[in-house]
Amino acid sequence: MSNHTHKSNSHAEMMALAKQDLTTGVGRSVKHESAAKQVSGEAIYIDDRLEFPNQLHVYIRTSDQAHARVTRIDTSPCYEVPGVTIAITAKDIPGLVDIGPLKPGDPLLVEDIVEFFGQPLLAVAASDHETARQAAMAAIIEYEPLEPVLCVEQALQTEHFVSDPHTHQRGDSSAALAKAKHKVSGSVHIGGQEHFYLETQISSVVPTEDGGMIVYSSTQNPTEVQKLVAEVLAIPFNKVQIDMRRMGGGFGGKETQAAGPACIAAVIAKLTGRPTKVRLPRMEDMMMTGKRHPFFNQYTVGYDDSGMITGCEMKLAGNCGNSPDLSDSIIDRAMFHSDNGYYLGDATITGYRCKTNTASNTAYRGFGGPQGLIMPEIILDEIARNLGKDPLEIRKLNLYGGEGRDTTHYYQKVEDNVLPELLDDLEQSSDYQQRRQDIKAYNASSPILKKGLALTPVKFGISFTASFLNQAGALIHIYTDGSIHLNHGGTEMGQGLNTKVAQIVAEEFQVDFATIQITATNTEKVPNTSPTAASSGTDLNGKAAQNAARTIKQRLIDFAIHHFSVSEEDIEFRNNHVLIRDQIMAFADFIQLAYVNQISLSSTGFYRTPKIYYDRNTARGRPFYYFAYGAACSEVVIDTLTGEYKILRVDILHDVGASLNPAIDIGQIEGAFVQGAGWLTTEELVWNDQGRLMTSGPASYKIPAITDMPIDFRVRLVENRKNKEDTVFNSKAVGEPPFMLGISVYCAIKDAISSLSDYRISPALDTPATPERVLWAVQAIQQNSVKQSAN
Repeated sequence: MSNHTHKSNSHAEMMALAKQDLTTGVGRSVKHESAAKQVSGEAIYIDDRLEFPNQLHVYIRTSDQAHARVTRIDTSPCYEVPGVTIAITAKDIPGLVDIGPLKPGDPLLVEDIVEFFGQPLLAVAASDHETARQAAMAAIIEYEPLEPVLCVEQALQTEHFVSDPHTHQRGDSSAALAKAKHKVSGSVHIGGQEHFYLETQISSVVPTEDGGMIVYSSTQNPTEVQKLVAEVLAIPFNKVQIDMRRMGGGFGGKETQAAGPACIAAVIAKLTGRPTKVRLPRMEDMMMTGKRHPFFNQYTVGYDDSGMITGCEMKLAGNCGNSPDLSDSIIDRAMFHSDNGYYLGDATITGYRCKTNTASNTAYRGFGGPQGLIMPEIILDEIARNLGKDPLEIRKLNLYGGEGRDTTHYYQKVEDNVLPELLDDLEQSSDYQQRRQDIKAYNASSPILKKGLALTPVKFGISFTASFLNQAGALIHIYTDGSIHLNHGGTEMGQGLNTKVAQIVAEEFQVDFATIQITATNTEKVPNTSPTAASSGTDLNGKAAQNAARTIKQRLIDFAIHHFSVSEEDIEFRNNHVLIRDQIMAFADFIQLAYVNQISLSSTGFYRTPKIYYDRNTARGRPFYYFAYGAACSEVVIDTLTGEYKILRVDILHDVGASLNPAIDIGQIEGAFVQGAGWLTTEELVWNDQGRLMTSGPASYKIPAITDMPIDFRVRLVENRKNKEDTVFNSKAVGEPPFMLGISVYCAIKDAISSLSDYRISPALDTPATPERVLWAVQAIQQNSVKQSAN
């Protein structure tokens, strides 16, 4: 009797344990899967891998001309340096020479015409990197100089484009502007941005016995690297395997431009039969690779007495560099986001793809969106100053609203728009109105230091604008001890993608996160992957992994129904156990039973994003599955004698739908905000009149440091707001949207400068708003005030 009672109690205790909630599934702040390894230095990056026997190291010699015809390349002096194995030029490439991702224009090594200062001409492989460098510099290169185009205005004026302009049009903007009560027009230069990933471009390649290659590449786009390595070697794709466990940062810089080093290493490995590594030194990396596109934007806007926009025309001219790369899609996204969260009335938006003799600019967090999205913030600031109103009032007035004001200039309806309530919430929680009054009082009594305050929103579209890229695959194996192997097509660059996808699988099977082993992204496990970009990593790969998990789970349920003679309603996966009517089994025991009964415990998963389309001929469609929203309130103080400034306080409220991992999401928001603020303040790219990048290292290029962080930094996630679209567990993307929250810092700096005019002038301020530019803007307003006083 006592034994029977003991067994009943034990069963009851197990049942109670099993019915507890999982502590490491979706919605929990699970630690990044590589955090401990990264903090301790145990995380393996490409350069940490053990050297292969007979491994060669490569140095790439680049052009010291921005535009020229190559008349002679002589590599014979390279072989006079002891330790050199091979020196290659374009004529040594076995297959395709041009590795442009979508259109031609990116030769792996230049054959004839140099298009930018820093373009690869030859590569030398030797026993060590320094020997390879010395030998490469010994090569003789002769040029016939050609006239370069170094300025986006010159390219725009001469129609020097990498592809044709494109236009979005809603209504008759010319008529709207003609009858507008007020008009404002102007132009602004929006600076580029260096990716400055901690791990530079790197690839290590090993020849295989069947004429193929195993490529360890720091890339956001393994399938693209696989394709291009195969094409430059003239071999089938199936002979090339790409392995990518983690990157030391990417930010878009490793979406297309990781292919060059991998292809050069592969060519040398093919020609020598030896393992080969290409690792770019920081200066060479910055000289050779593209940046965020700088833009030259022009605008004319009409508005009424209240400050509501009635008509708008914008010309967005992106500096694409010397080749198309991804510029068509990037300029398109700038156009798509030139409204931010506002209805622009009758609008015409034209995007120009300007060709210059600089490194080909490429993907960068936000993918062109920030360069377009900043424009209405500049315009609305100007309208507010002209009318003597608070910029926040003008922003709220122009937000997308009800019927008739809910459709973008590319004819996508703005559904589930949370910006009005989100802005009201942040306005209250940040104490915006009281601080606005306090700052005005402070500025009135402070002759040198001036404070500024700005609250700006973000509406950002989620999905690749090239619709075919909105697909993903995953692979799951469950082993007989209950442990799970997970692989998917996304790449981990520190953003926590692997952690979130593992949480999704853990949630589906109701097992602990520690049960799941995430392995390197590998083209032999999940083929034909899309790049990890456009904030879509979790949306796509998480759904694919969820579908794979659900396939296996349904098999297990069908097995249990048959084996235990129960119905599907009698089966429940909970907290590392499986409940089958009155029985309870540990997950591992149930898996072992399924295996013995010959149930497949492996599945692939696939996902494609629904509802997306865009007709380029009519410039209409739904290029985005949904929008992510956010807002930031930033307070700064500037020194009017030096132009220096400090971010005092930042309040952020951001919409991530139902958060998969709140800690990782908040970390992404904080990092994106600081990176966005850096783009608009400290990160200045400077080229000389010969087209050479002068800011080619950390001594001259200033990414934000810890002292650039806000003194008071407050981040909140929007609560109880699930994504209405069928995303994975109703979450929203978080990688790119918060980057543009940094625009609030730029607007706050302008607000501080504007205080010198009693808030009646919106200062002209190109980005980045370096202390020099801030000082010039201050001086311009002071001189304007002197002139007005004299009159």
